[in-house]
Amino acid sequence: MILAAMAGAGALALAACAGTAGAGPRPAAGVPAGAGPAPTGTPTGTPTGTPTGTPTGTPAGSPGASAGPGPSASPSPSIGASEGTLRVLALQGRVEYGGTSAKVDWVTPFERRTGCRVVALDRVRTGEEMAARLDGGSYDVVSPPPELAGELMAAGRVAPVDTALVETYGEIPEWLRELPALRWKDKVHGVPYLWGVNQVVHDGGRYGGPEALYAQSPVAIRNDPLSIADAALVLARTEPGLGVSDPFRLTPAQLDAAVELLAERDGADRIYWDDPVEVVRALASGTVRLAQAWPYHADLFERAGRAAGTFGEAPRTGWADSWMITADAASPNCAYRWLNWVTSAEAQRWAAAWTGLAPANPAACTGRARQVCAVHGSRDGERPDDVFFAVRPSADCAGEGGRCADYGDWVSRWKDLVSG
Repeated sequence: MILAAMAGAGALALAACAGTAGAGPRPAAGVPAGAGPAPTGTPTGTPTGTPTGTPTGTPAGSPGASAGPGPSASPSPSIGASEGTLRVLALQGRVEYGGTSAKVDWVTPFERRTGCRVVALDRVRTGEEMAARLDGGSYDVVSPPPELAGELMAAGRVAPVDTALVETYGEIPEWLRELPALRWKDKVHGVPYLWGVNQVVHDGGRYGGPEALYAQSPVAIRNDPLSIADAALVLARTEPGLGVSDPFRLTPAQLDAAVELLAERDGADRIYWDDPVEVVRALASGTVRLAQAWPYHADLFERAGRAAGTFGEAPRTGWADSWMITADAASPNCAYRWLNWVTSAEAQRWAAAWTGLAPANPAACTGRARQVCAVHGSRDGERPDDVFFAVRPSADCAGEGGRCADYGDWVSRWKDLVSG
């Protein structure tokens, strides 16, 4: 594949070529998800959240009893007894069980340590597909993108999290734990997993700034309604009279202006990408001159000796993936064990190296994840400067009052743009 030739056969190249694409079959219900071997050197110590006889199906301390920015002052003693099974729904590439590569598997260690078998691991490419799966299936844990997370919390479809039952919760930086996209009515509903930022990567030519993405061609832009926020962020600098202060909280007039900017050079020379591998291929082949991409993509080109540039620390948008427990989870105890596992430094190290996204737990920034953390500046756990993290756009301006465009308006305008 292109990146294998560019960056060699290291873990980083492997992650970009295959991991984010989410290739490989998914386990069917009733079949152990960990079909591949465990990663080399995986310890087999005592699992987190050791059962202490709490009745099956009822976590010790009901979810939400002590939700908040840190561990409860009166923590529940432990997670209840394992129900034996877990059903997982995530975006492509965010969970690997050995199906894409036998050497990349952080599901099997979870099963071995907890006694919870992942009997369903469904992976989708978009929040829209994930919403459809949730409507038609039953899951215990889900890792939704921010726009879907907001809808699930508002509709009561995910439960508040008892953070006292998540042993590594305190290791996650406070700024991540406090992101509005993970909280609803002052209660924690999402435990941070991975995070990333969007930035403009170009072919090394002379461009004035991120606004070149909308003034040049050919270019590649992420096929997501929230990409409107990146155009709005450009307008915040180039047209201050519009009054854009938060690119995810736009008035109808500001939304119109952002979509108009996107539409100015729309045409056959623009690629709307769904899979990160698509944008890397487009840049590597010279098909596009500029692209909305990730810091990890720019780093791959730099390490491969290919011409590529970014616009430094210009204001950017970002997002945080999280894990949530569904309100009707059949296996809440296994769900809490999953939250403990996926926020551990070991699992986070695998996930970050495979996806090219920064781990929520800075303790993971060693070994195979070291370079990923370096390009995100996440080793010290500090919040990146000039990054606006995504939240589901809402008519009440995400609870701030006022009149903003609802996410449904964003989706409608985006579909008109892409299909036009």
